Amino acid sequence: MKIFFPTFFKIYHRIIAVSKLPFPIFMINQRLSLSSTVTMNNSHKIPLLAIGMDSISESTKAPQGETAQNVILWALESGYRHIDTALLYGNEENIGIGIIKSSIPHDHIFITTKIWDIDTKYKNFRNRPDHHSYESTIMATETSLSKLQTSYIDLLLIHSPRPSSQKRIERNIRSIGVSNYSVKHLKELIDTNPEIIYVVNQIEVHPWNNRKEIISYCTEHKIILNDHVLVNIAKKYNKSAAQILICWCLQNNFVVSPKSTNKIHIIDNTKVYDFVIKEEDMKILDNLDEYLLSAVY
Repeated sequence: MKIFFPTFFKIYHRIIAVSKLPFPIFMINQRLSLSSTVTMNNSHKIPLLAIGMDSISESTKAPQGETAQNVILWALESGYRHIDTALLYGNEENIGIGIIKSSIPHDHIFITTKIWDIDTKYKNFRNRPDHHSYESTIMATETSLSKLQTSYIDLLLIHSPRPSSQKRIERNIRSIGVSNYSVKHLKELIDTNPEIIYVVNQIEVHPWNNRKEIISYCTEHKIILNDHVLVNIAKKYNKSAAQILICWCLQNNFVVSPKSTNKIHIIDNTKVYDFVIKEEDMKILDNLDEYLLSAVY
């Protein structure tokens, strides 16, 4: 029987790996810092560490109101320069306010947001809106731009991108990607829309579900993957479980998006560049894979 420690279980829900990097693992801590970025396949750069603005777990809501504003302020003060949100989370407006309060201009911050798109037969699933059509895609994008109080979005993630929508909004969207796509879906997408450059596939990745097939396919096609650790490993490095998980993501060449509404945790999640998880411990974490999904989409 598997025993999960309460703190680790919360952290486990907080870690989402979102990006595959082009350089080898053994070089990672020689080159990375809080300000590190990676160049996507359209030449735009994406910061490796993002502050995630979704809910911590299925039983909680995404941070709202003053809480969301504080999370943004604390994150930006701590050195984060990548914010990951979605229209569905309901906090884009307060994220925009938080950015304005920080006095840091948008051109120094990378903003990722998402349009929810589901098959029509699932329209009422968890009361999520359907942004599948051309018109609703444009409307959702304009809504995000307005709420975030910005003239452009650095990265827009959608589930079924279409050529017409991409062409219509390309003036306001710097990069376009997808979320939760399997290898089969990615192949269908690329074959159907070869003229569109998809830079990111945001998926859940952690030691219990390392998604090797998807990662391999995305690496081959230059698509960035936009995400309880054993107590003994955390103690060995004198780090928290969250820091071990973030470092595991980085050493597996992912961009990672930890989530927290706690100022101390937000700051602590940046302190992952002063150590390297040894190969034997990485193997222990890698071998935990059991295809476990912690989120419902």
